[in-house]
Amino acid sequence: MERLTNTAAISAKRQLFLITWPIFIEVFLQMLMRFSDVFMLSYISDDAVAAIGVVNQVMMFTFVLFNFTAMGSGVVVSQFVGANNPEGVRKTIAHAITINLSFGLFISAVVFSFREQFIGLFSLEAELYEFAMTYMSIVGAFLFAQAMILTVSAILQAMGHTKDVMFVVLIMNALNIFGNYVFIFGALGFPELGVQGVAMATSAMRFLAMIGIFVLLVRRMPIKLPFKAFLTFEKEYLKKILQIGVPAAGEQLSYNISQIVITIFVTSLGPTALATRVYAQNFMGFMTIFSMSISKGMQIFIGQLVGAGKDDEAYHNMFIGVRHALTVALTIGSVLAIFGEQVFGIFSNDPDVISLGATILVIGLILEPGRTSNLVIISALRASGDARFPVLIGMLIMWGVAIPMSYLLGIQLGYGLAGVWVAMLMDEWIRAGIMWWRWRSKRWMGKSLVDRGQDIIEDLER
Repeated sequence: MERLTNTAAISAKRQLFLITWPIFIEVFLQMLMRFSDVFMLSYISDDAVAAIGVVNQVMMFTFVLFNFTAMGSGVVVSQFVGANNPEGVRKTIAHAITINLSFGLFISAVVFSFREQFIGLFSLEAELYEFAMTYMSIVGAFLFAQAMILTVSAILQAMGHTKDVMFVVLIMNALNIFGNYVFIFGALGFPELGVQGVAMATSAMRFLAMIGIFVLLVRRMPIKLPFKAFLTFEKEYLKKILQIGVPAAGEQLSYNISQIVITIFVTSLGPTALATRVYAQNFMGFMTIFSMSISKGMQIFIGQLVGAGKDDEAYHNMFIGVRHALTVALTIGSVLAIFGEQVFGIFSNDPDVISLGATILVIGLILEPGRTSNLVIISALRASGDARFPVLIGMLIMWGVAIPMSYLLGIQLGYGLAGVWVAMLMDEWIRAGIMWWRWRSKRWMGKSLVDRGQDIIEDLER
């Protein structure tokens, strides 16, 4: 019996690895894209970095709105794949693309039309305000492209084509770095446009990626996807997508709104704290690259297992993923914490930014186990069909702990940005403890969204 258990564990690790390694490279490249933007913008000024960081809070908020459909369709498709139901896969994809393209166009229009009001929430200084307006005017108009990229990427990954998404993001990275380089520095005869150039490069890159990834989806479809499929609505499929998508994106929506509120707190601490926060968030993103990869891979893997009726296997395999994610995240976090001043010194010459940033990275190392656990376990719960519980707990703790404690520690008690980071640490650890309890309770079992098939999971090496 022990030998069989070990064999099953090895098989699970191999399957998870086959799903996850392209996702790891994709997430790394996504992080590198944001990192390269910050690095190149730092050649303009710390003010440019701070301004774009504020705008990206609004952009991330819109990405969460797009994830209502993207995340829901990803989970439903993965369960249909596990249940060996290609017709269910096709109909879910058609519904997801139609919904999110329409929604993306609407959000693009709203952000572009009300950009002054959005930026006005942050009470930016005059120079930061101009940078922010320039960037939001251009990037906001092309947000629909990001809506499609998120949706189609989630679908392709759920079908097992994680390498396709990896290659698309690789090309996006190359285009983004090239565009930033020529427009910021005026290379190869291009005009030197600064922040405007960064916005143009970002928008053009997303539009081209949207076209490319849709072509890949058409080629990877298990059965033909006719145009009329995008004009046909069936309540059953819409309900399945939203049953996962609304709670799942609701948890992220709550998180991003809370981050916007915290950003407003941080702006009151001055440009130094704001710039440090933007830098620190990018550095700490490297701690979570592997965790985010595991969480996305886990969502696909658990979804397919649950769709195939293998709840017990899903239960045990989640622990394999979270253990590996914690090990890697803490290793990277330790390196950043030890060499914090040297890392910040690459991007800024301001001694206050460097000193404060080094302190934030030490706090971030303590925060990371909680955040990593949340990423992986919440993805597993969502994949099983248990999407409501994480969002309810998330909203309760974010708004009951993170927001008031950020204000108390950061503003009222005068601990500044370090106090804000401690508040976020408390939020992540409390939620992580509750998510661990939920998974171990097995109350998520029996919440599958599809009729369970008897076929084994399709070969993930295809």
